[in-house]
Amino acid sequence: MKDYLIKALTCEERVRVYICSSTALVEEARQRFDMYPTSAAALGRVLSVGSMMGSMLKSEKEQLTIRINGHGPIGTILVDAYYDGHVRGFVSDPHIMLQYNDTGKLAVGMAVGNQGTLEVIKDLHMKENWGGTVALQSGEIGDDFAYYFTASEQTPSAVSVGVLVDTDNSIKAAGGMIIQMMPDAKEEDIVKIEQIVANMKHISSYILEKESLEAILEELFGDDLQILSKQDICFKCDCDKAKMKRALTTLSKEERMAMIEEDHGCEITCNFCNERYQFSEEELRDLERFIDTYAKA
Repeated sequence: MKDYLIKALTCEERVRVYICSSTALVEEARQRFDMYPTSAAALGRVLSVGSMMGSMLKSEKEQLTIRINGHGPIGTILVDAYYDGHVRGFVSDPHIMLQYNDTGKLAVGMAVGNQGTLEVIKDLHMKENWGGTVALQSGEIGDDFAYYFTASEQTPSAVSVGVLVDTDNSIKAAGGMIIQMMPDAKEEDIVKIEQIVANMKHISSYILEKESLEAILEELFGDDLQILSKQDICFKCDCDKAKMKRALTTLSKEERMAMIEEDHGCEITCNFCNERYQFSEEELRDLERFIDTYAKA
């Protein structure tokens, strides 16, 4: 199944549904950071939610950042999501492999921890960014976002996210679903959605078994569904060498000269995508001459 998301309505337009398939983008993130299974599952779950939250933005100028730190061994998870469906992100420690002893499943909650916060910052191109922070509930990501939507955005929600890792550590299936009650939702709608959620398999199992998101939605909601839009999603970073060069200008002259005279060049790595940018000694000298000229102007 390709990577894409669907926005839909059910229960006579009183319930909103987002669903995404994100296997390829999570696999790209895994490869870029050489992630072990539990780190890949944790970041993959947040990337999946991020892609769906990005689709909730109103304008291509808007973006949001998700920051999670539960004081577990994985450290911080940071994801940027955009209106057009692309996401990028990283974890502090990509080399975490933990499993629950009783089930053998990846111990995402143990790796993330639950003694910290989930923070969402939305850049809506206003004077100030909008932000919401909630305490982590389990560190398993799905529960935490369900609580975030309900407590911070006052939107009762059910969130299912999953990443299935293959025996060779590659991503076999990944995806997510968010079901949200609209303000006019009735008690019968709540009961219906609770029954659907209670009987659902893991979302990654649906992604693996079904040929499309439409087929998953049909199995879960039947004919009571109105598809609003479809959108491709991907892992993409907007870093480039020009931006990295600008970053060099924020260093002190002493630091830049040390790179020239002692290191004879430098390498800068983007935190979000692990792309590496090389600057030769001559490129750094050209930059220094430009800065000196600009400073005198």
